[in-house]
Amino acid sequence: MPREIDLKEPHWYVVSKSNIDEFLAKVEKEQGQLVFFAMSVPDYELMAYNMQELKRYINELLEITVYYRKVTQNNGEKDEN
Repeated sequence: MPREIDLKEPHWYVVSKSNIDEFLAKVEKEQGQLVFFAMSVPDYELMAYNMQELKRYINELLEITVYYRKVTQNNGEKDEN
């Protein structure tokens, strides 16, 4: 059985013309500095699609690994993982 992944959750902010001043003040107060990483909506959708494809691919690899583990295991031998 694969070990669990300890993912950390990032903070996402939706910034628009109506809240940019409030956002800038909050980030500068809490973090002390400000750096922008920007992405268009279509690129965000593309990133979400790519993440789903990665998830699908990893699950597929896991299924293949489990299959080959079962078919290569000797009769009566138990899987210790």
